Amino acid sequence: MSVRQSLLAILDQGPCYGYQLRHEFDRRTGSTWPLNVGQIYNTLERLERDGMVERGEVDEHGHVYWQITTAGSADVAQWLSSPVVRTQATRDELAIKLSVAATLPGVDVAAVIQAQRTASLRQLQSLQRAKYAGGDADGPEELAWSLVVDSMIFAAEAEVRWLDHTEQRLALHPQHAMTLELATERPKRGRPAKAGAGVGGVEPAL
Repeated sequence: MSVRQSLLAILDQGPCYGYQLRHEFDRRTGSTWPLNVGQIYNTLERLERDGMVERGEVDEHGHVYWQITTAGSADVAQWLSSPVVRTQATRDELAIKLSVAATLPGVDVAAVIQAQRTASLRQLQSLQRAKYAGGDADGPEELAWSLVVDSMIFAAEAEVRWLDHTEQRLALHPQHAMTLELATERPKRGRPAKAGAGVGGVEPAL
């Protein structure tokens, strides 16, 4: 969704062709999340289908200039004025890995945490040492880059703190008191069978 809305917001400044949109997106996000041209055009076609953009003029090089519609401009305004909602459905690989590891017998979770902490600290230090490689060190592109890097630094710091917290909590169960054995009861899949289903009203095994 953020790519879709970001491209719309850029087009709200004026018509652009595909490669130009990719360049403008990179300028505004510090080139942190590069987009391929195929992704750009797939997004543009979906936006066109939804009535958010339309094809405009074609220049002498064959570039098709896409322009935003009134509905697209309204969508951009709505996006910019609305908070980002982080849904609970988002899966975090590290959280899943450690929560599963903590319930498995014979796993040295402390070692897993230490390996991750080492990698996270290395990433944090790399981000803290990062320098802007562009031209104007006080320009808008440097500002966009630094905002993205700051976000990544804060996220890395939070990850390290969470690892410390997790290690402290698991230390309360040194003998793997929270180990989960495989369940002996087989879970049923699908919806419960209706009365009378199966042979003689007995629910079929799944």
